[in-house]
Amino acid sequence: MDSMPGSAELRPIESIYVPDAVQRAVKILVVGHFAVGKTTLIGTLSEITPLRTEERMTQAAADIDDLRGAPGKETTTVALDFGRLTLSDELVLYLFGTPGQQRFVELWEDMARGSLGALLLVDPARLADTFPVIDLVEKYGLEYAVAVNSFDPHTRHAEEELREALDLLPDTPVVYCDARDRNSSAQTLITLVRHLLARVA
Repeated sequence: MDSMPGSAELRPIESIYVPDAVQRAVKILVVGHFAVGKTTLIGTLSEITPLRTEERMTQAAADIDDLRGAPGKETTTVALDFGRLTLSDELVLYLFGTPGQQRFVELWEDMARGSLGALLLVDPARLADTFPVIDLVEKYGLEYAVAVNSFDPHTRHAEEELREALDLLPDTPVVYCDARDRNSSAQTLITLVRHLLARVA
């Protein structure tokens, strides 16, 4: 897609309708372990009011989900998140965020159907939690890029260390982002889309 910008040129958040010029719509999964920032990233990027299926966490859920990496978390996604981002004049992305808990993995089969690829969010402080998600991405044959969502600069690892720790293929893109920042988050999706288009070219 020659007209896709090299940097994020995002439409206003209040945009409701897809422009008539858009020729291609792509379904992208935003995946990652529990409390890694999937809902935040989709909410940051979506040009429409995002659909969220969050519920307040109860003590019962706290006994199941590991909150050590997210001690202040009060809600959790129980089905999906959904948002939309017009990436260029011809390309729009539909973003589907998956739940991070293992007890919701049965939703993956339906969500993966028709997806061009996945953006895998990673918390560098909890790399071990990423392996089950990588297994699911690979199980459903999804191409993916890794977005390292690090709120703490002291936990930022070198790219080669992350590649080795996660056992990534050499051509799997790795980018660093802050899911709270719109431009930073958009660059991760641009990296993923470029990777996907290169794979199908």
